[in-house]
Amino acid sequence: MTTLSPENSLSARWSASFILVKRKPPIDKTEWDAFFDENGLLAKSRDSICVNILERGLHPFVRTEAWKFLTGYYSWQSSQDERLTVDSTRRKNYEALCEMYEKIQPLLENLHRNFMKTRNNIAYDIQKLYDKDHLGNVLIDKKRLEKILLLSYVCNTQAEYQQGFHEMVMLFQLMVEHDHETFWLFQFFLQKTEHSCVINIGVGKNLDMLNDLIDFLDPVFAEHLRGKGAGTVRSLFPWFCFCFQRAFKSFEDVWRLWEVLLTGKPCRNFQVLVAYSMLQMVREQVLQESMTRDDIILACNNLIDLDADVLISAACLIYAELIQRDAPQPLKDFFL
Repeated sequence: MTTLSPENSLSARWSASFILVKRKPPIDKTEWDAFFDENGLLAKSRDSICVNILERGLHPFVRTEAWKFLTGYYSWQSSQDERLTVDSTRRKNYEALCEMYEKIQPLLENLHRNFMKTRNNIAYDIQKLYDKDHLGNVLIDKKRLEKILLLSYVCNTQAEYQQGFHEMVMLFQLMVEHDHETFWLFQFFLQKTEHSCVINIGVGKNLDMLNDLIDFLDPVFAEHLRGKGAGTVRSLFPWFCFCFQRAFKSFEDVWRLWEVLLTGKPCRNFQVLVAYSMLQMVREQVLQESMTRDDIILACNNLIDLDADVLISAACLIYAELIQRDAPQPLKDFFL
């Protein structure tokens, strides 16, 4: 077993304690405002704020502003005046992109073979969205949502539209007031979580590391997956593409996990530890019933209505175990 650095040793103890201690109340507006001085400059370390977000989460009244820092929409070093300038610039840039899109739309329709297909896919996905709450109140504006998704597709060559993006943008639209905020938060979120969201950039790496993690921490389960469950891990790519959003019981749970992923705490690529923890939920059933690949995938797809705090706690415990063991170098490089 390797000798842990003081930092890793502290992380292990902290991660384990996170499992045992009931989560404190989330960071509210009064506490969030106290993180900044009279000029709006950060008066507390970014690292300590991120640890607090991991341990406690954010109150809904704080989430919009906090996410602008977590995604990179705002710089952590900015003043209040600088952030007002950033907001203005983001709005103007968004409006310029909209104008550009309107001008080139006829060209795209005639010459870009994938544009019409993608536009139809977006329209189809959005129509399936349930846009009202339990009282019948309209939650989202589907036309605005469609516009943002189309603009994102045209402007972002690395993150082509994929099914599930419409649900992500809906969650951002529910969080903020203006379309330019929704658009830019979504763009920054894709960049920050590229190993999770963008299938042609990082999902394959996630799946490889998940497979290696199972091999290292759970050889018995790994052996079953190599045999009867062959191909199971590769089939879990929707978890990473959609950032697990379909596994939770509420929007609040989705936001709770996503803001943890954005903090980079307790480690890099925490999403793979989340996926491992979800697989552990079906492990005993898989082994006892000697399930084959299709049955395992079905069991994984039936993991719904999960509690984000429970899952985050389980993943933190896996992290604590990982850093105390002599992990192969690829795992160390990926997580530690």
